Amino acid sequence: MKTEAFLFSGVAAFFLVTDVAYIWWSGKEPAGGAALTVSFLMASVIAFFCAMNHRRKGRRPEDRPDSEIHERAGVVDFFPPQSGYPPLTALGATLLMLGIVFGLWLFIAGAGITMAGIIGMALQFVDAGD
Repeated sequence: MKTEAFLFSGVAAFFLVTDVAYIWWSGKEPAGGAALTVSFLMASVIAFFCAMNHRRKGRRPEDRPDSEIHERAGVVDFFPPQSGYPPLTALGATLLMLGIVFGLWLFIAGAGITMAGIIGMALQFVDAGD
C-alpha cells in the first residue's frame, strides 16, 4: 500500500498545484476551482487511507520481491449471499431523484427508504450480543 499512497499523494499534489494556478488565473469563475478542490480532497483521502493501511498492516506479499504465490492463497473475503437491501436502496435512490422533480414529500420518502437500505446492508451480518 505504500506505493499506492505515494501514487495518490502525487495525484493530490498535482490537483493542488493545478487548483491554485486555476484560481489565480481564472479570476471569478468558481466552478473549476471547486471541481479541482474536490479532486484534490478525494485524492488526499485515498492517499491517507493507503498510508494508514500500510502503517497498520505492513507490507503485502505484492510489495516484496521475494514473496511466493502461496502467501496470498486462501479465503479472499466474505461475500454475502442473497440480500434484499440493495434493491431497497436502489428504490430509495430512485425516489430521491424523482423527489427532486415532483416534490419534497417524495424526496423525504426516498431518503427514509435509502437510509433503511444502507443501514440494513451495513448491519445485516453483524452478530448482536457477541
